[in-house]
Amino acid sequence: MKSENPFASLSLERLFHEPSRMAIVSALAAAGDPVTFNDLKAELGMTDGNLSRHLKSLEEARAVTIKKSFVGAKPQTSVALSARGRDSFVQYLQTLEEVLKKAEASLKPAKKAAPIPRGKPARA
Repeated sequence: MKSENPFASLSLERLFHEPSRMAIVSALAAAGDPVTFNDLKAELGMTDGNLSRHLKSLEEARAVTIKKSFVGAKPQTSVALSARGRDSFVQYLQTLEEVLKKAEASLKPAKKAAPIPRGKPARA
């Protein structure tokens, strides 16, 4: 008889589950306001290419908004968490919390069994 998988109904959003994207979205959520690409890159210790690739995935999913502008003569890219991205990330965190609670509960030791008698076995 198969035991039911307690995690079957829990589906983690893969968009946010990737560690770099989780870090990006967490940083944007904490900032509240738009963050420049360079500030985000410095905060997360990511390369231009790596950050760009992850931001593209997040933008395609409409989780972030990216605005390009000029400050003086210099181009500047700003990134912000969209309302949709914020709502989706909150849902992801709630699901992750539920998964972690179930995992923790499954790892708690069961009631101790009666101790195994030690010593010489009885002879028949």
